[in-house]
Amino acid sequence: MPEQRTAGAPARPWRIGLLTHSVNPRGGVVHTLELAHALHDAGHEVTVMAPALPGQSMFRPVRCELNLLPIHPATEANTAQDLFGSVSTRIHAFERHLERLLPHRAFDVLHAQDPLGANALAAMRDRGLISGFVRTVHHLDHFDDPRLMARQRRGFEAADQVLCVSQLWRDVLQRDHGIRAALVHNGVDCLRYTPQTDTTDARVATRYGLRGGADAPVLISVGGIESRKNTLRLLDAFMALRARRPNAQWVIAGGASLLNHDDYVAAFIARIADSGLTIGPGRDIVLTGTVADAHMPALYRSSDVLAMPSLCEGFGLVVLEALACGTPTVVSAIAPFTEHLSDTDCCWCDPQDAASMADAIQRALLPERAAALRERTPEVCLRHSWQASAVRHLALYRARAAQDQPRAALQA
Repeated sequence: MPEQRTAGAPARPWRIGLLTHSVNPRGGVVHTLELAHALHDAGHEVTVMAPALPGQSMFRPVRCELNLLPIHPATEANTAQDLFGSVSTRIHAFERHLERLLPHRAFDVLHAQDPLGANALAAMRDRGLISGFVRTVHHLDHFDDPRLMARQRRGFEAADQVLCVSQLWRDVLQRDHGIRAALVHNGVDCLRYTPQTDTTDARVATRYGLRGGADAPVLISVGGIESRKNTLRLLDAFMALRARRPNAQWVIAGGASLLNHDDYVAAFIARIADSGLTIGPGRDIVLTGTVADAHMPALYRSSDVLAMPSLCEGFGLVVLEALACGTPTVVSAIAPFTEHLSDTDCCWCDPQDAASMADAIQRALLPERAAALRERTPEVCLRHSWQASAVRHLALYRARAAQDQPRAALQA
């Protein structure tokens, strides 16, 4: 059996495998790629592994090695009827790939960013193909299916080392599951997300029919239409905003997800129909679907406010992306946001109160908010770099390796 990691920190570059659940621009996938790039740029040998449908590619270019694991198109088509089946198919895709890879490839660290990769690594460990693995918990979901809940639990209970992107989820793991997790933060690339406009801005504004201007402010939310994104209540806040700003426009970006949100989306569309608002490019509400990764900085810059009144988040990295682009933000006054954001970074709102959201949006639209952001990159963005996140990860990898050294000596 090949060596999966050495006892103690290796003197050579680390060989790191990062597993993520899809190729779509979700927070955990972004975290995986940015961490991979920061580790790669620091001189380490990084391999990213992700399931993909035929013809799919990662949503942004990858500078390190990328392994795309084939899954059948029927898997995605059946998600609404059988999420457990879809999840199981992706786990098995990881297992098949690792079975072929591990006999001729050694890793110092295998690190899963979600329950799918973690379940596959747990199976590899149980079969003696690896000695252990690392897992990052971004957030935990609730599923009605007990099988999915069991998969989620196994994903962190079987890990040798558990990391969390916020203190909120560290506390949940400790209190509810007896798991002691280490803290690692998300980051933002301030060279990519910047207030400086370029030729992309005008093209993006034209593509989605963004009105813009003092009388037509553009509100953006990222992540699609989901219950935990609080989209229905944000719709109420947007309608309240329209009473004051009749030409205001709302852009809902993204939405690619393994989970089924059809009922929530249907309720959202029905409420829009009752309200008299219109949907489409250049209309009151613009549903972009998946946005080309290269267009996201321009989409932030073309918007006047980012609204993220989420009910549940792991970290909320889009807030940092918007701030780095000079776009004021409205954020739920709850953890994890309150852990790293301050009153100067955002306008707080009560996520249970649409009137509170509408008031926060009005405050964020004050000209001085955007002017201050464009004058100076917020300190929270400078503090949360992906380079700093990579340094933190390496320190934790080394600490884990050092703990394993005495065990290896006892077993020798």
